[in-house]
Amino acid sequence: MNGTVLYDPAGLIEAGLPFDRAPYEALVAAVLAWQAPGLPPCDYAQIAVQLTGHVRAVAADVQRRVARLPPDSGRRFLAEAVLGETERRLAARLEATAACAMDRARLVRVLYERLDRLT
Repeated sequence: MNGTVLYDPAGLIEAGLPFDRAPYEALVAAVLAWQAPGLPPCDYAQIAVQLTGHVRAVAADVQRRVARLPPDSGRRFLAEAVLGETERRLAARLEATAACAMDRARLVRVLYERLDRLT
């Protein structure tokens, strides 16, 4: 396997890349529409891991945009509240359950809503 490891502690490379939202919005819609899907636990775990990674990426983008707002901005206050709740919920251990995957899907949806309000 050939590859290059990049050192980017400030996240500047990631900040310049736009999200491909459509696949994640489709996944979120599908997950939130579940009515007792009956998937094997490994599928729930994989979906939760995928959504968790995307939650972290979108939260980082929201944080970068929040940093540009004035300290007394109402939009900043709301975004910081959403980011705080996101961190609290991400601290919970991942479980191979529909409920966990649905929780991560809700986080993606809320973060995209906040991101759109900051754009």
